[in-house]
Amino acid sequence: VQLQASGGGLVQAGGSLRLSCKASGMNFRMYSMDWYRQAPGKQRELVASISGTGNTNYTDSVKGRFTVSRDNVWRTLYLQMNSLRPEDTAVYYCSTSDRQIRRWGQGTQVTVSS
Repeated sequence: VQLQASGGGLVQAGGSLRLSCKASGMNFRMYSMDWYRQAPGKQRELVASISGTGNTNYTDSVKGRFTVSRDNVWRTLYLQMNSLRPEDTAVYYCSTSDRQIRRWGQGTQVTVSS
């Protein structure tokens, strides 16, 4: 399993970014996929999840602002982030559980300026 995240950057508060995560080495449509984030000095937290059939869950702080989606044909996971806030600043990771082993992408930095 390999996960390659991209799409991070620097954006002003209120702006938008879309993260992508390209998966390989797995039957993508069979896996639930997750986005995590880790801010400096804080623990990594689960931001959003999507099942293979498209059911989604979000942490409360991003509900109504972030949307997780997937394209099973292109084996790509997305995170659309709108109305970004400075507290969303973090390294974002795509992740999945593969035979009870947590797999991680390399992370992409999102910085939101006030």
